[in-house]
Amino acid sequence: MRASRIQAAMLALAWSFPEALWAQGGGEGGEGGLFDINTGLSTWTLLVFAGLVFLLGKYAWGPILEAVDAREKGIQSALDEAAGRNDEAAKLLAEHKEQLADARRQANEIIAQGKAVGEGVRKEIEEKARAEGQAIVERARVEIERERDAALDTLRKESVELALAAASRLIQENLDQDKDRQLVERYLSELGGDGGAQA
Repeated sequence: MRASRIQAAMLALAWSFPEALWAQGGGEGGEGGLFDINTGLSTWTLLVFAGLVFLLGKYAWGPILEAVDAREKGIQSALDEAAGRNDEAAKLLAEHKEQLADARRQANEIIAQGKAVGEGVRKEIEEKARAEGQAIVERARVEIERERDAALDTLRKESVELALAAASRLIQENLDQDKDRQLVERYLSELGGDGGAQA
């Protein structure tokens, strides 16, 4: 298409060129000057020019135009490919931003879950510690009561033994009232001395 346009333009230029020279020279009847037209030379010039245009159109302009078209198609293809890659890069960037936002959201959720779990563990540890403390206090109270009961038992037994010992001494001596009184006072003073030593 382009080759035929170029050929038509060249032929039109070649056809109008001798007429312009003829108009400047004043025709064949004028004086022989610098601008006189030689018809034979002009005819051969036009024929050579037309042949050159034909040969160039057939053998040179076709490959040149094909190379230009191929280059234009290559450039267009490169531009299309660049536009496609640009679109792909924009999509990847949008996906990356979305993934980054999702990762941040998940990280925040994990942190919140960790805080909640930590708070639950803290409360559970506090509850266990409180329950263990109460159990220890309860065990200590039971132990104290048991020890108190045992001490009271021991005190009762010792009281009984003391009473029996005092009674057996009174019975063995069979003394009168004054002597009984003296015996009890002496026994109590001994008991006071032993109690002080035991305390």
